[in-house]
Amino acid sequence: MRRSVGYGLCVAVVVAGVVGAQQTGFVRTVLQDQELSVADRHGVTTRAEIDPGISSGRHTHPGEELGYVAEGSAFQVLIDGKPPQMLKAGDVFFVPANTVHGGKNVGTDKVKVIGTYFIEKGKPLSSPAK
Repeated sequence: MRRSVGYGLCVAVVVAGVVGAQQTGFVRTVLQDQELSVADRHGVTTRAEIDPGISSGRHTHPGEELGYVAEGSAFQVLIDGKPPQMLKAGDVFFVPANTVHGGKNVGTDKVKVIGTYFIEKGKPLSSPAK
């Protein structure tokens, strides 16, 4: 139990840092953070809301990202080493661990993306690209 409480506090601090560093027009909300049966990993599910013309900025995650565009008509995903992807509601995407990427709402309506991440315990959900 002690380890679980300590881990939960660590996650809360990391999430607060990520949320506090967000830009206007981009809001990422953690919906779930769950320990997994895979050693040293946990699963995080988020909802990102992105206003028209706003970008997530180039960043990485310490684990894989599975994304689902829940709302919006023009969400551009840029993953280093791959051609740009233009997505709309109902589309999915995948970002390998530690890969620099970003997303931008290039449409006129708000975009909502559900992301699921399988990340290393003790690491931040997201880090700006170098």
